Amino acid sequence: MSRSSSERRQHTLAPLKSRWLGRCDYADTMARQQAFTAARTAATPDELWWLEHDPVFTLGQAGRAEHVLAPADIPVLHSDRGGQVTYHGPGQLVGYLLLDVRRLGIGVRALVSAIENAVITVLGTWGIEASARADAPGVYVDGAKIAALGLRVRRGCSYHGLALNVDMDLEPFARINPCGMAGLAVTQLADLGAPADMALIRPALTAALARELGYPT
Repeated sequence: MSRSSSERRQHTLAPLKSRWLGRCDYADTMARQQAFTAARTAATPDELWWLEHDPVFTLGQAGRAEHVLAPADIPVLHSDRGGQVTYHGPGQLVGYLLLDVRRLGIGVRALVSAIENAVITVLGTWGIEASARADAPGVYVDGAKIAALGLRVRRGCSYHGLALNVDMDLEPFARINPCGMAGLAVTQLADLGAPADMALIRPALTAALARELGYPT
């Protein structure tokens, strides 16, 4: 996104509204996102929902059951987001982007890049060198995935979003092929010497996302 287009958009957009929802059930939260998206109008302000999920494996629209290796006591749910299988659990910061992408004037690929860039920028402030991959959306540190992305766009509006590993039990990732990639390593902020306080991470990511997408700050 060019600087000039971002600056022009700031004059027409309402600020991005950020909410902290706490610990949430995955299915209930997906239903809330669907209802919000179905009810919104051209005047509805965009929102960013931050939360943690109870332990759950989710299969995206492209998800294949063979990538769930040994779920054991963790439920497996189907999701209407894009992508393959991932794990959500306590200690992972989940951000759902309920945005009117038509109003933003961007496509899905640009939205994915904006999310990746925001995460990379924030990690960089803590001395973590992270990068994106053209062949596999998300954010990686030395080849290990630290943030997963999955979106759904309906009626020109997005929901679902990103999941950043902060300070969690990473063992459940060994029970799946994360994002459909066998042997993919995962990592988290707590193991990289970065702050593991979600109260610090949320505002930093909110501000970075707002800048990347051209919201007034």
